[in-house]
Amino acid sequence: MPLRRALVTGLGAVTPLGHDVAGFWRELVRGNRAMRRITRFDPSGLRNENAGEMRDWSFDPVAYGLASPPDPACQFLLTAAAEALHDAGLGPDSVERSRIGATMATNFGGAVSWEQYLASVLEGEPRPDAFEAFAFDAAVDLVRQVFDVRGPMSLLSIACASGSAAIGLGLDLIRHGRADVVLCGGYDALAESPLAGLSVLRTMTPDDILPFSANRSGTLFGEGAGVMVLEEAELADARGARAYCEVLGSWQNNNAYHLTAPDPGGHGMIRVLSKAIEDAGLKPHDIDYINAHGTGTQYHDPEETHAIKTVLGDHAHEIPVSSIKGAIGHLMGAAGLVEAVATTKAIETGMVPPTMNDGAADPQMDLDFVVNRSRPAQVSCAASISAGIGGGNACVVFGRYAGGRGGQS
Repeated sequence: MPLRRALVTGLGAVTPLGHDVAGFWRELVRGNRAMRRITRFDPSGLRNENAGEMRDWSFDPVAYGLASPPDPACQFLLTAAAEALHDAGLGPDSVERSRIGATMATNFGGAVSWEQYLASVLEGEPRPDAFEAFAFDAAVDLVRQVFDVRGPMSLLSIACASGSAAIGLGLDLIRHGRADVVLCGGYDALAESPLAGLSVLRTMTPDDILPFSANRSGTLFGEGAGVMVLEEAELADARGARAYCEVLGSWQNNNAYHLTAPDPGGHGMIRVLSKAIEDAGLKPHDIDYINAHGTGTQYHDPEETHAIKTVLGDHAHEIPVSSIKGAIGHLMGAAGLVEAVATTKAIETGMVPPTMNDGAADPQMDLDFVVNRSRPAQVSCAASISAGIGGGNACVVFGRYAGGRGGQS
């Protein structure tokens, strides 16, 4: 039986640059950045006090049928999910609810609520509400409750590859007929304890995040959520849905090498990119754009560059490559989803977002990194790459969709 096809029919994003897709994309292509000193807690003592923090954020729990606000990370996720479903035009009666699934991704779940609960315990007045809010499955339960999702639901936490892996899992659910619509979501919020750990690990730069720059010294983090609605192609066409693009293929693996360092030679990333392209039914020269993981760390960026050149050969020098982390920070569990949203918008708009850095070229990294200014480009097929602590890699390949009533030309 042939595999079913999955289209992207809805997008949602909550980011430090904008609280919806339109605002995020507008500020991203303008070359704006979100790095500011953290205000939610005192960041003194961290390796860097700056992050991509949400500003002017508000959340109305009543609008979601909730009695009180959930953990901030879940607020971001619910907001992005509502936007994506509205964008897809999926109302309560559009699809049988048992045919709607969800694949969620996070690094730290309800870390803010975890800290609130610990503080309440230390003060001698434990807060049951904070204890419940930090439960790792809280977001999955909220998505089920708020959006009446009755199909298969999963929560992935494989560090910074989680978001892209969630899209791959959603693709598999649709391909094999286990769901007709899947909400793929990634979310995380800035919290003191995770950032302290990342600071100790020295993945955090003491200076600034400069992806693919000769002066790179580490990454900076951010918060937010991204949600992508995947929909079976025949269903989407039948209801005249607008398709941003098609999810053509995906792959996931692990370096099995080191907790934080990439494997020398980038073999895991080479394989994940090559197998995702193969799974998409494409050849390396079919790829027009790569949204790279690009963390700005000393060891990862050259290994990722090497992987791209190894898989794409000479073609790697002919296409634009960018990392959006210099603009919004590393969004942890949300990174892969928000970067996939940016990749999808590049296909839709013909505009490639910039890699914000200081412009200092490194001869190890000689690709076209679209430095500091967005650029028009015809993008028909694109790959979005993610990697994470623990050695996890994930890659998703998107392509322009030309079939059906809702397809793009």
